[in-house]
Amino acid sequence: MVRFSDLGIESRLIGCLADQGITEPFEVQIEAIPSAMEGRDICCRAPTGSGKTLAFGLPLISRTGPAKPKKPTALILTPTRELAEQIRNVLDPLAWESKMKVLSVYGGTSYGKQLRGLEKGAEILVACPGRLLDLLKRKALSLEDVGIVVLDEADRMADMGFMEPVCKIIDQCISEPQMILFSATLDHEVSKLVKSYQNDPVRIEVGPKEISMDSMEHLFWNIKPYKKTEIAVKSVRRAGRSIIFCRTRLGVDRLSDELKLDDVPLSSLHGGLNQKQRDRAMRKFSSGRSMVLVATDVAARGIDVEGINCVIHYDPPDDAKAYKHRSGRTARAGSSGVVISLVKRNEQRSYNRIQREVGIRKRFTDPRPEELKKNEFNLVPSYENKERRTNTKKKRSRRGRSRNSKRNRSNKGTNENRNKNFQGKGKRKRSRGSKKKADARP
Repeated sequence: MVRFSDLGIESRLIGCLADQGITEPFEVQIEAIPSAMEGRDICCRAPTGSGKTLAFGLPLISRTGPAKPKKPTALILTPTRELAEQIRNVLDPLAWESKMKVLSVYGGTSYGKQLRGLEKGAEILVACPGRLLDLLKRKALSLEDVGIVVLDEADRMADMGFMEPVCKIIDQCISEPQMILFSATLDHEVSKLVKSYQNDPVRIEVGPKEISMDSMEHLFWNIKPYKKTEIAVKSVRRAGRSIIFCRTRLGVDRLSDELKLDDVPLSSLHGGLNQKQRDRAMRKFSSGRSMVLVATDVAARGIDVEGINCVIHYDPPDDAKAYKHRSGRTARAGSSGVVISLVKRNEQRSYNRIQREVGIRKRFTDPRPEELKKNEFNLVPSYENKERRTNTKKKRSRRGRSRNSKRNRSNKGTNENRNKNFQGKGKRKRSRGSKKKADARP
């Protein structure tokens, strides 16, 4: 049995991994870590959830030197904000053991915190290409000291049109850094990147070349538009933990509102949300405080959540590749799963094409959600809203008491003074009258 110590990892990092319950390396880590520790360039094809974050993270922490303000010494490029935060959360405790800092920068958040983090100095910078280019234009940092560059989900960055920004970023690294590339597929765009920027890379392939469609059950249900939500609700109640994919942000919001009317515990995720909202949605779903995630394709890649029993294509995917990446959220690590496509009449032709390109052949049938496997889901109670309401109520009542108490005290004092004056005047009037009457007597 191979251990992390056999791969050349330092004892303090091994102890930190053990505290997290990680004692044995995965296949991709066994293959990649020794070459990365030697400073070799690596081109690795590995699926999401295979353990590749530690495969590049452990050598990166071991080999990275101290950083000066605004000059990181290691750079990790990712396609999405969610993946950037996921990587930072994995590496942060390990970097802390080595007295290093990890900083993530991406769009959708304010510049202030990121600029302050760069000024303080961070050895490892996890960045999305767009925000990093913007910061470079502002001269908020320099990449001249970067000795290691990691490209994670390189094929996803190619799909999102990030290849040109990625090349611009790499060109700003003055020295020739060690290049570590991880990708689910090594298509022509990624292969161009390998030829241009990697020097005799070690090639590693882990898992199947493509997402296996045989490990999941595929159902294509003919459906009328007004029945889609009803069938989706029945399906997730049978299947349990599920992800429902919509094409647009508006579609996600509309479907979420409809599911809430049916008391379905859910989280919503799309590009229109700010980072705090997206993080909150993912935490709620991954921790079991919601049963369903309603999302656009932003969640189809890079998000590793275990125990997804069902994926529903509420709106059709753009192509076969999108169908694979959506469907790949279920039936992971040897588990089973079901993929349901809600097919309107005018969408049958596109789904036939997707089936041919994916390599499956299924009939279009009437929906039968009652025949789905019944999976139990225990909802974790959420206290956030209750605490927020309680805190808000306390603040309001405290403000109300303070203001009203001031008014009441001032009004009380005024009324007391008025009463005293009135009573005093009455007494004086009565006393004067009595004297006059006494004086008038013979």
